Amino acid sequence: MSESVDVTVDAKTLQCPMPLLKAKQALNKMQSGQVLQILSTDAGSWRDFHSYTDQSKHALLKAEEADGVYSYWLRKG
Repeated sequence: MSESVDVTVDAKTLQCPMPLLKAKQALNKMQSGQVLQILSTDAGSWRDFHSYTDQSKHALLKAEEADGVYSYWLRKG
C-alpha cells in the first residue's frame, strides 16, 4: 500500500469489541487525513470494521487477512 501509516494499533489477542474500541480511541487523537493501521486476530473484526467505516466518516482504505492476522487501514475523515 502506498499510503504512509501515521499510527498503528496492535489489537492482536483482543476479542470483540476491543479492536474496534482501540481503533476509535486512536482515531479520536488523530488529525483528519491521517492513516491508522489496526492489527487484530479476532475474526469478528472483519465484519466490525467494514460496518463501522460504512457508517462513519472514516474511509477503509484496505483490509486483508494473512496467517490469522487481520489488518485494516483507515483514513480519518
